[in-house]
Amino acid sequence: MALINFLKPKNKLEEGGRTAAPVQQDAGEPEKNCPNCHKDIPLSRLWANDLVCPCGYHFRMKARQRIRMIADGESFHELFSEMRSGNPLHFPGYKDKLETVRAASGEEEAVVCGTARIGGQSCCLFVMESYFMMGSMGSAVGEKITSLFEYAAEHRLPVVGFTVSGGARMQEGLLSLMQMAKTSAAVKRHSDAGLLYLAVLTDPTTGGVTASFAMEADIILAEPGATVGFAGARVIEQTTKKALPAGFQKSEFVLEHGFIDGIVLRADQKRLLAELLKIHEWRVNG
Repeated sequence: MALINFLKPKNKLEEGGRTAAPVQQDAGEPEKNCPNCHKDIPLSRLWANDLVCPCGYHFRMKARQRIRMIADGESFHELFSEMRSGNPLHFPGYKDKLETVRAASGEEEAVVCGTARIGGQSCCLFVMESYFMMGSMGSAVGEKITSLFEYAAEHRLPVVGFTVSGGARMQEGLLSLMQMAKTSAAVKRHSDAGLLYLAVLTDPTTGGVTASFAMEADIILAEPGATVGFAGARVIEQTTKKALPAGFQKSEFVLEHGFIDGIVLRADQKRLLAELLKIHEWRVNG
């Protein structure tokens, strides 16, 4: 399938992505500074444009914001919400850290899983939460994603996943690292059942998540400017003793070197995912 055909704008109006209608700014309206163009953007304008700056910079989204953007209205039904990390290694301060991030993020864990419809197409959906310890993968995150792939295989559903992660959660040691193998095995069983897995990599997708389920999808997409890699750029430079090229580990660089299949603007994601799910519908019903 020529994926690039789905990534091309359909007409001139879509070339720059969706443009929000002008917003009347009241005095004192909250603003957010864009790290790309360095302009202060009214929050109302950012919200109207799915947290994308007029310059094209994609701000990070909370997991449930993204679910509301991607899933058809009222179609998302959460699964495995009771799963949450403990402190199996009695790591100092970890219990308090979990309580703090749960209160701050409003989530029990760093991934939200469930079933949904995207453009009328039924699927399983997981979205990682950057505001919960930067989406780090502990035992509960690995178990939730594994359980979702097992549910999808049992009910013959495709999986759509949005990744964002700093990697394995150091407070859980090897219990965290083993989630790479566990989630990969679940993805393989789902694939062996002839079912589709679509991944969208968002900023940042790094470490053990990149080295496991993030890069194991049938079709791998990414948002513009997203950092995608395993080790950090500074670590690589210090290890190789060589300067890295400009844009190293950005999604555009990763696409150029053949590690992902395409870059998709946030405004186009729901349409594209729905089209890909529709094209591969035979894999579910076949």
